[in-house]
Amino acid sequence: MHITRLELRNVRRLEPTELHPAPGLNLVTGANGAGKTSLLEALHLLAYGRSFRGRVRDGLIRTGADALEVFAEWTETEGGRVRKAGLRHTGQSWEGRLDGQFVAHLGELCAALAAVTFEPGSHALVSGGGESRRRFLDWGLFHVEPDFLPLWRRYARALKQRNALLKTRLRDTAQLDVWDFELAEAGEPLGQQRQRYLDGLQTRLHRIAADFLPSLGAATLTYQAGWKRDELSLADALLLARDRDLATGHTSVGPHRADWRVDYRERPGRETLSRGQAKLTALACLLAQAEHFAAQRMEWPVILLDDLGSELDLAHQSRVLHYLASGQAQVFLTGTEAPAALGQLDAGAAKFHVEQGRINAVP
Repeated sequence: MHITRLELRNVRRLEPTELHPAPGLNLVTGANGAGKTSLLEALHLLAYGRSFRGRVRDGLIRTGADALEVFAEWTETEGGRVRKAGLRHTGQSWEGRLDGQFVAHLGELCAALAAVTFEPGSHALVSGGGESRRRFLDWGLFHVEPDFLPLWRRYARALKQRNALLKTRLRDTAQLDVWDFELAEAGEPLGQQRQRYLDGLQTRLHRIAADFLPSLGAATLTYQAGWKRDELSLADALLLARDRDLATGHTSVGPHRADWRVDYRERPGRETLSRGQAKLTALACLLAQAEHFAAQRMEWPVILLDDLGSELDLAHQSRVLHYLASGQAQVFLTGTEAPAALGQLDAGAAKFHVEQGRINAVP
């Protein structure tokens, strides 16, 4: 998918903006604080329903404005279909349109426009808590498995009901049996889908990580189901954990506790990666996910790279840019200046400059 028109209103300090990006690389430069990241935030918001910096009401809306507005028009690679999406967000409520029709759920917008984002906080995918890694898996499944979302919603509803019952500390065996059954019925296939998805990323991650971090040896992805799946069914694990769960008031086993990790052959014993290695590993995972999306959907997601120059050294910037130049993805890349490695590529990048809240195309 290639965004052909992007309109922004009341996004942080940016003036009302209309851009016509190139189908390949789009370089957005400007001084620190000029608003480069705000452009990527707006695209991320349209694709994910949230900013990667936090809540919409915490500064994403221009001071004094009631709401922000983001509109995008893009062409699908397969078949050339033109699509349009718009989102108006007050920080508390929102309204969206997709192809001229109002949408009832943000998920409808998120399903239409896919974007993979690498920004300064992305190292948390590797070095942070499990929630971001579960979200990574679920984003991929949401876009490539039609039955994933109903399954995920069924599990989330059962988990909410079981936790509410546990908090009462009432040992109502019949009701707990009901929600244990629901959790197991949704949780077993949910875990299987996540496992298959992660397995599907393995070959791609192995190749990309070998290019980005050759000194660490082969990369391996390992899935942790959230219970001892090799020994117990989820139904049995829930039953065994019941007394403990009643004592704590929450469900301690299941896919909501799932996780995964990246191990390297030359890092035995799961040694902690340096911050730079964690960033490159996270980027390799995100690009492997983008490749997997392209293989399943026959088109690439939009790739958003925020401030790559401050996150990676020149050698790794060059490797990343060469990787991107070899593919068909539309890329938005921000920085205080053009990466030195860009001059080595015949990428035909479109260039934009941000200054005093205005984004202008650079001839």
